[in-house]
Order: sequence, then structure tokens, then C-alpha cells
Amino acid sequence: MGGPRQTVSSASDEDPRYAMMDEKKRKRMLSNRESARRSRMKKQKLGEDLINEITRLQNSNKELVQKIDFTIQAHQNFAAENNVLMAQKMELVDRLNSLNFILENLQGAYGVPLDIPEIPDPLLKPWVLPCPLQPIPASSDMLQF
Repeated sequence: MGGPRQTVSSASDEDPRYAMMDEKKRKRMLSNRESARRSRMKKQKLGEDLINEITRLQNSNKELVQKIDFTIQAHQNFAAENNVLMAQKMELVDRLNSLNFILENLQGAYGVPLDIPEIPDPLLKPWVLPCPLQPIPASSDMLQF
């Protein structure tokens, strides 16, 4: 069984047609390898581009969250200041009403004509709220999806 080995020559070694087919097959294989390499590189570049886009969007999101937080804080500060000013206004209106009442009594008692300015009634403007508004606390964390 262990006799000398005979080299079996393939048909492609002898026939030029088969040699030409083997050459085409080899070229096709090389072309497929190159195409696969280009495809892998394209896929890798796409992945890198997506990672860069994710990073850019995350940074942009952080900036927007900071701007929202700043805006919310500024709004709360302005609302608080507005509440203080509204309370001061109400107090001054009450004082002015008291002083006008005193002046009207003096005018009635002594008959001295006094120029008493008329105070606008806040009830005539229903869209202007006479009482301070309570701020609604909010944060950018509420906007996370």
C-alpha cells in the first residue's frame, strides 16, 4: 500500500482553457478580498463617525441642559423678585388708601379743599393678579427621556 506516489496532474495543468479559468478564479478571489477589505474599512469609518456624532450630540445636550437650568434659575429669581415687588406695591397702596382716608376726613371736618389723587383699583384689571404667584420648581432633569 505504501507504494510510490504518483503525481496526478489536473486537467488545468494540461489544458490552457482550464488554466485561463484558474486565473479568472484567482483574480475573482483577489477582487472579492479587496472588496471585503473596503467594506470592512467603510463599516469601521461609519462606526467611528457615529461615535463622533454621539459625542457631539451628548456635548450639545449638556450645554442645552446647562442653559435650561440657568434659564429656570433666572426665571425663579425674577418671579421671586416680582412677588416681593407686588407685595411692596400692595403695602404702599394700603398706606396710600389710609392716608387718603385721613385726608378725606380732614377735608370733611374742616372743609379745606384738598387734592386727593384717585388710586386705581386692581379689581378693575382682572388679568393683573393682586396676590403673589407661587413659583413652580422645575429642573432640566424633568426633560430627560
